[in-house]
Amino acid sequence: MASTKKAVLGPLVGAVDQGTSSTRFLVFNSKTAELLSHHQVEIKQEFPREGWVEQDPKEILQSVYECIEKTCEKLGQLNIDISNIKAIGVSNQRETTVVWDKFTGEPLYNAVAAPVCPGPSVPVAVISSGSSVPAAGTSSVWLDLRTQSTVENLSKRIPGNNNFVKSKTGLPLSTYFSAVKLRWLLDNVRKVQKAVEENRALFGTIDSWLIWSLTGGVNGGVHCTDVTNASRTMLFNIHSLEWDKELCEFFGIPMEILPSVRSSSEIYGLMKISHSLKAGALEGVPISGCLGDQSAALVGQMCFQDGQAKNTYGTGCFLLCNTGHKCVFSEHGLLTTVAYKLGRDKPAYYALEGSVAIAGAVIRWLRDNLGIIKTSEEIEKLAKEVGTSYGCYFVPAFSGLYAPYWEPSARGIICGLTQFTNKCHIAFAALEAVCFQTREILDAMNRDCGIPLSHLQVDGGMTSNKILMQLQADILYIPVVKPSMPETTALGAAMAAGAAEGVGVWSLEPEDLSAVTMERFEPQINAEESEIRYSTWKKAVMKSMGWVTTQSSESGDPSIFCSLPLGFFVVSSMVMLIGARYISGIP
Repeated sequence: MASTKKAVLGPLVGAVDQGTSSTRFLVFNSKTAELLSHHQVEIKQEFPREGWVEQDPKEILQSVYECIEKTCEKLGQLNIDISNIKAIGVSNQRETTVVWDKFTGEPLYNAVAAPVCPGPSVPVAVISSGSSVPAAGTSSVWLDLRTQSTVENLSKRIPGNNNFVKSKTGLPLSTYFSAVKLRWLLDNVRKVQKAVEENRALFGTIDSWLIWSLTGGVNGGVHCTDVTNASRTMLFNIHSLEWDKELCEFFGIPMEILPSVRSSSEIYGLMKISHSLKAGALEGVPISGCLGDQSAALVGQMCFQDGQAKNTYGTGCFLLCNTGHKCVFSEHGLLTTVAYKLGRDKPAYYALEGSVAIAGAVIRWLRDNLGIIKTSEEIEKLAKEVGTSYGCYFVPAFSGLYAPYWEPSARGIICGLTQFTNKCHIAFAALEAVCFQTREILDAMNRDCGIPLSHLQVDGGMTSNKILMQLQADILYIPVVKPSMPETTALGAAMAAGAAEGVGVWSLEPEDLSAVTMERFEPQINAEESEIRYSTWKKAVMKSMGWVTTQSSESGDPSIFCSLPLGFFVVSSMVMLIGARYISGIP
């Protein structure tokens, strides 16, 4: 019997999309950007102590192998020849830190996960899960406190008039970034200390761990990262595009454990056979693209021009604006980061980044804490029933206010309630809150860049909510544009891989980029109404501030000995009572 003829589709490109809640492998047609097949594997988070969030690097690696194998099987079922896969790109959760033994290939500790929203004065770090920050309902938001004391100690060593950390990295000193996590591992994990002393340790973010492992591991694996991931470590000079000796000395990080820094689009190495992959699927295919997840989404949205921006809606929101070849330093609480460098000899592009801590998480809060919805999807139905918040405003400052306020004393409030207010109005107000927070970030970007945005490109799980998208257009008073193919993060990694020198199957020239079908949401209210609603929101934000006056007031510590005078009074009273009973002879 003749074998089934394989479909001929031209060159294909694969993309590993590794997030904190799942790993996926997706395969695209490089000529049309069509997604042909994919597979997803959920991965666990571990909570060894309250406030700690970790993951097993070996489980992450195994999930990548499984996704590649299963996707290749699915392509076979579609009669698509996997030999047409000409390159593989990697997109990853940023800042998450791994240290492993270069001789055994064994991780020396779990991967220490990354928070969702960094900030110069936020007392805790919020952990988010998911690839490119997922839709509501996929995971919880957690607090990671382990590196806070490390940050406090380091901050005392930065001169007030010379914040060389921020000027070199574009980042505030925060629990968010890899250098602080690595410093914690060096201070607290003996296996890591010993491996560094014996020159056995390698450090990397998730991309480095995966590329090293996939290109051979202990048998010649390539230890590298790209500029976008390096720029999130707080050890990388974003001007010279090199590891910075002064920063490494400040954090006490030995430079020999750091990966080599490469562009986001070049051949790093070739896939090697793994016992985990049947028949060595994709052996010899070059790994040639690497981008942190938010940068990958920026590329996948084709935001290649100065002033173009994208917002990813998930547990939180990540808004990136391409600032071109120049570093723009924010005066409004935003981060400066490397957006991408698409080739060894190509220039680096930079971006301003702003984060909204609570987006999809507020929907989950309405579901899990208040019980006014049973599924995350119900929020759209409730909001549609009323079409207005009826003057109700919801400020979801559950862990303080982030950019552009950076106010840790704030807490969540729902205000403007009347006897008429019902759960539908609160649902509508929750969606509006996501949009108002996005506008605050966008306003800060406009002030820093001086280039008002003409439209906003969006992606992420929450963008399937049409009420939310229309509200966003109304509140920003600019069009909101959503691609019909939602996998922009993986697409960005695939584009970088396919465009690499030596691969050349994906052209990034503007005239060659595939036209992507877009859904466009135009503002449907007048500018005056938009401004009135926004100014009322800002009034509500002011009301949310100052709720927490001291750190101890929220600690929930019931001990009366928190108060020294009261503790002294109680102890002395007990001593006097016991003494009196003893003297009087009372048993």
